[in-house]
Amino acid sequence: MIGRRNREIGLLLLVLIVALIGFLLVQLSRTPSPSTPPAAGLAALVILPFFVLHLLERRLAPEADPLFLPLAAFLTSLGTMMLYRLKPELVSRQSLWITLGALGALGILLFLKDYAKLENYKYLCALSGITLLLSPALFGEEIRGAKLWLRAGQLSFQPAEVGKILLVIFLAAYLKDKGRLLSLAERRLLRIPVPDLKHFGPLLTMWVISLAILILEKDLGSSLLFFGIFLAMLYVATGREMYSIIGCCLFLAGATACYLIFGHVQMRIDIWLNPWHDVAKSGYQIVQSLFAIANGGLFGTGLGLGYPNYIPAVHTDFIFSALAEELGLAGGLGVLAAYLLFAHRGFRLALETEDEFGKLLAVGLTSTFLLQALVIIGGATKLIPLTGITLPLMSYGGSSILSNFILLGLLLAISQKTAQGRGT
Repeated sequence: MIGRRNREIGLLLLVLIVALIGFLLVQLSRTPSPSTPPAAGLAALVILPFFVLHLLERRLAPEADPLFLPLAAFLTSLGTMMLYRLKPELVSRQSLWITLGALGALGILLFLKDYAKLENYKYLCALSGITLLLSPALFGEEIRGAKLWLRAGQLSFQPAEVGKILLVIFLAAYLKDKGRLLSLAERRLLRIPVPDLKHFGPLLTMWVISLAILILEKDLGSSLLFFGIFLAMLYVATGREMYSIIGCCLFLAGATACYLIFGHVQMRIDIWLNPWHDVAKSGYQIVQSLFAIANGGLFGTGLGLGYPNYIPAVHTDFIFSALAEELGLAGGLGVLAAYLLFAHRGFRLALETEDEFGKLLAVGLTSTFLLQALVIIGGATKLIPLTGITLPLMSYGGSSILSNFILLGLLLAISQKTAQGRGT
């Protein structure tokens, strides 16, 4: 029987081959230039941190899930390949962030093998997470209508990327202690069990925070992402569908009220409903995204042969649209399948974990990863209003790369401890 780490190295070698082919195709599609980095070297540079992490994982986490690392490598290599196609001058910087992210994941495996220690710092995580989430409202820079970034000189940082992980840690610890209490339902409304009003405190608190993000930072996507993570973890902790139903109703009510009161929310919703009304200005970005996806057809125009640069901010918010144009529906579905497979392994890990804190932490981290991917892809395809968040592991951005590698490291640590507990 092939060992877990041997399966992992085999899949990483397959990802390396795919990355080499992709980078070479992009290089062949453009006019040779001395300033353009060589494709083979870039592909190796992007994948090398994953091989190093794999070798160290053999010693630090030999029983960890063998699919998390190859899936992360696949998505990262695809994103960097598209960045090489769109903005080749940014690839070296992105490669540096990937290396730093791999060091972050390694740090988790080295110093947080017993991730249960994080429970002791749950309120510190809560305070830090909320501060990071709301700090752009006070000190942030508004970019394309949303205030999600903090800037210091030439450096910019999206604090919500780290803040959401800290809040997931807090919620996992809090719901471990209070989940049983919150699941009690002594009252009935139309024969449906309804929890006592005193138990709705956490739900209302998170609702207020999500509305504050929506109002102050002008971004529906971040608000939806944060509240969706909380509802997913609350449902797993309590098993009560009523919390999810009431939570969804609260979010819809709050979003509707914000739409009626605040002009920036109205603009985002109006662009989503009818981008063709002002196609030359406010609707230009989403319309170009739809044109790009449609132009890709079933199998795409070919790497380097499309026109994704017509989309503003294509290397951050719309990298999925660029990939769908040049790799077609088949490539877009492949990316979705990778995200869903990553989520499948994460939720399966949560089912196998006996430790309640680890279970909730795995659910929260996996929900964060999956919901963020679905929200930004939904925005790029006009399924939901456009957001300013990044596509995990694929979009350009240091804060996003670092936070997702930390997420990966935590899932590997949970997986290792769970496998040890089962004796496999």
